Amino acid sequence: MEPNESLKQTTVTLIRLMGYLEPVVEYYSEKKRLAVYINDAVGKPIFLKDELKDALEFVIKQIARKQGVVPVFVDINNYRSDREKLILELAKVAARKVGLTKKEVALPPMNAYERRLVHVELATRPDVVTASEGEGIDRHVVVRPFD
Repeated sequence: MEPNESLKQTTVTLIRLMGYLEPVVEYYSEKKRLAVYINDAVGKPIFLKDELKDALEFVIKQIARKQGVVPVFVDINNYRSDREKLILELAKVAARKVGLTKKEVALPPMNAYERRLVHVELATRPDVVTASEGEGIDRHVVVRPFD
């Protein structure tokens, strides 16, 4: 069995042991993404509290590391995909605002991955420049007009 198939099976078993019925797990090798869908009896996604989602993601990443499937991005009930879309839209709105007002805009604190998304998204815009500022959990992106 290939490592990514083993990871999928182990993840399904783990989620079933947590008491959730028939989870769906897909591995997309080109994106190194493990998509996990936890649904209720009628197929509606179950809302997981952030603490549970983060803990489950941590455990799955540890299992992946042990099975040699690294790096892997875990996306539970499309949370990560939805968050990425939100971050990109926030970056675009901030860039438009900076373009109109010629004043800098500070985005809310984000983790390193989310800040990178903003920097990459706005790197092609000739009218703005981005910089990360702050320390620790307060680190955020500032979008400024290009002089």
